[in-house]
Amino acid sequence: MSNRMAKKVTNWTKEMALYSLLRATLAKRKLDQKISKALGSGKKSTGAKRIPIKTGDKMKLLMGRYYIRAKVAEKDPDQKIAWITSGGPVEILHAAGVIPIYPENHAAMIGTMRMADSCCATAEDQGYSRDLCSYARSDIGSILSKKSPIGGSPRPDFLVCCNNICGTVTKWYQELQRMFDVPLIMIDAPYQYGEDRPEAIDYVKAQLQEMIDQVSQITGRPFVWGKFEDTVRRSEQALQLWRDVQDMLAHRPAPMNSFDTFIHLAPIVTLRGTQECIGYYKMLQAEMEGRVRNGVAAVEGEKYRLGWDNLAIWYKIQFLAKKFGEHNAALVVSTYAKSFSYQAPYRDESDILRSMAANYIAGYINHGLDYRERELLEMAEKFHLDGFVMHSNRSCRAYSFGQYELARRLEEKHGLPTIMIEADQSDTRSWSDEQVGTRIDAFMESLAARKSNAIK
Repeated sequence: MSNRMAKKVTNWTKEMALYSLLRATLAKRKLDQKISKALGSGKKSTGAKRIPIKTGDKMKLLMGRYYIRAKVAEKDPDQKIAWITSGGPVEILHAAGVIPIYPENHAAMIGTMRMADSCCATAEDQGYSRDLCSYARSDIGSILSKKSPIGGSPRPDFLVCCNNICGTVTKWYQELQRMFDVPLIMIDAPYQYGEDRPEAIDYVKAQLQEMIDQVSQITGRPFVWGKFEDTVRRSEQALQLWRDVQDMLAHRPAPMNSFDTFIHLAPIVTLRGTQECIGYYKMLQAEMEGRVRNGVAAVEGEKYRLGWDNLAIWYKIQFLAKKFGEHNAALVVSTYAKSFSYQAPYRDESDILRSMAANYIAGYINHGLDYRERELLEMAEKFHLDGFVMHSNRSCRAYSFGQYELARRLEEKHGLPTIMIEADQSDTRSWSDEQVGTRIDAFMESLAARKSNAIK
């Protein structure tokens, strides 16, 4: 017992030391940027002026500490770590005292840091097809090559896979199970073609109950239902805050844009169910309210308002923000950011697990085209959209399937123009600045012509 206590004290000391180092590093980087700006040595922007979101510094510390805590816990025999899909029921893990790690988040960081090509190539050299999702190839390639922007994810004690986001994760997590030789908990969420079916909700609820039993067996501790209820309530509060933040983008001009939301959704994915997540989104909400009051725009001189469909193109967020900004176009809503705050029509306060099953069964990506069309049209009306930007993502077929049909419906039935950007969320080998830039210029010119004709 004394050895275990000593180990925990050592781990806590190590965590605090690493966290202090992170704070100092971020503070120095910020100071260097201020000095560079004061000396006039920074790069001059040719696009619309952008005002940084101050809360972003808090997020870097929050997410940094989250990964530090997980890395330190890897050596703690009493602390279990689970790798889980982004659409998985993480509230069960938090309630059980398990640290969740998201391979998709890790892969997104690999893409943002432009390490995906190398990691994907490593996976492809081992026989993984280039047609596979670049998240899967990036993460598997990172494991094999030991290349990572954060020194690699801590080794999992078990895996949790929910296929409500795509079918690829099923095979991806089966491969991870073979690599790490650990238990795999599967949650099967049936695809919804119309309204969410009651029998499908019951089916998922039964699996969530089974997951609770499995997690309890793996941790060797009883599952405390009261703690779970508290975790779910915190999760719901954070999700509502995230919805409220996104809804503020309906204001004209928008206080931030979709490229910002791609970054600021990190806590809702990784930390929903925790008090830290609630605290973060309260700060972000307060900052956005201040921007709305003071008329601060994400895109100076906002003229056009667009929606985004599909995952972010992580390695080109700045390029796209700048390119659309040059045309005074703000992207103000995205199906991707909103998918992490989905709220099912069904809700029963007396049956938390069934309500949770209803939320996890569906969402934008697990619904058919008629549902998606209605969602896009509601976004267009609520956020006063002039059109949609559709990322035809070669990595995410579940998301990209039907986009051309959706684009046709939006144009022919509702008069909403779309631009289709063919790319990949992480793999830069499917990208061309010149081709995409030219396509955006042409699309924005057509929007300008539409507006001009409408005024006449």
